[in-house]
Amino acid sequence: MKQMSRRERVLAAINRQPVDRVPYAVWRHFPTVDHSSAGLAQATLRFHERYGSDFLKITPRGGYAVEAWGCVESTAVREDGHRPCGTCAVRSGDDWKKIRALDPASAPGYAEEIETIIRLGFDRRIGDAPVLPTLFSPLSLARKLSADRLPNDMREHAGAVTDALEAITETLIKFALLALTEGVSGIFYSIQAASRSANSEEDYARFGEPYDQRFLEAIAAKSTLTIVHCHGDRLMFDRLARLRGHAWNWDDRATPPSLRDGQAQVPGAVIGGLHQWKTLRDGTAEQAVAEVRDAIAQTAGTGLIVGPGCVLPMNTPDATVAAVVQTLGGPLKRIPGIKE
Repeated sequence: MKQMSRRERVLAAINRQPVDRVPYAVWRHFPTVDHSSAGLAQATLRFHERYGSDFLKITPRGGYAVEAWGCVESTAVREDGHRPCGTCAVRSGDDWKKIRALDPASAPGYAEEIETIIRLGFDRRIGDAPVLPTLFSPLSLARKLSADRLPNDMREHAGAVTDALEAITETLIKFALLALTEGVSGIFYSIQAASRSANSEEDYARFGEPYDQRFLEAIAAKSTLTIVHCHGDRLMFDRLARLRGHAWNWDDRATPPSLRDGQAQVPGAVIGGLHQWKTLRDGTAEQAVAEVRDAIAQTAGTGLIVGPGCVLPMNTPDATVAAVVQTLGGPLKRIPGIKE
């Protein structure tokens, strides 16, 4: 088979067609620079240039999507590189009324992410890889906005929460369509709310799923690569599998379903196979290579994009990720300052 471009390889995977080599992708946070659009763009490009992923995921700081509504990010950086909200915007039931639809072209946080996309400018280092910004689902953002009070508010202030979810969804759709006009290929859509550890199935069905469906339907005509990131454990995978997407990503090494079982439920590609904590961060290169080979065996190498279940931890060894890239036959570029 002739060599494919990265875009051709990813599109073949989501259509479950033969590929010249199994595609892969890795991504991480950059907390030392991610308050700057220029800093985030350059760090993302340098990381992409090193590992040559078949798609490029833009991973912004976690609070970008809620700061315009009043959340203040903590200065403490977690092991995975994100900062939780230090002060939440919703501290009483009445505060939900403050969550109104935003213009993402000018709203703090959202405008910054559009600027990051513009600054990437589809730099030559991206090559032919599809580029995807990260968006969080409406109910995921409602949790960021209100923290632990959300479950109670969904009962005691259901109307106000619903109105807020409508406003968040409208904002996300506007942002995604604006990003797509700037030339990105699709959206990496993170759903943190379809985990039974986060919500009951009844709550997700009422307050989460309808908005996920609405968002994904709204971008379907323009997005060529919509990735549904299923975050957490005890996933409501049967519901997630029915959403409109091209590829599904989850922590298959830490929570069901396996790649094989997940692939049987979704119409597109599955993304995973690598345990970002136990293997990529704390394991050996040999263990990472074994996971790659097992992922290929589970799927026969078709409809698979090898990747972690979520962002790489901050102190993930370069040598372990490099071994994954080399095993899959991907490009690995020497970058000044990185030891090999």
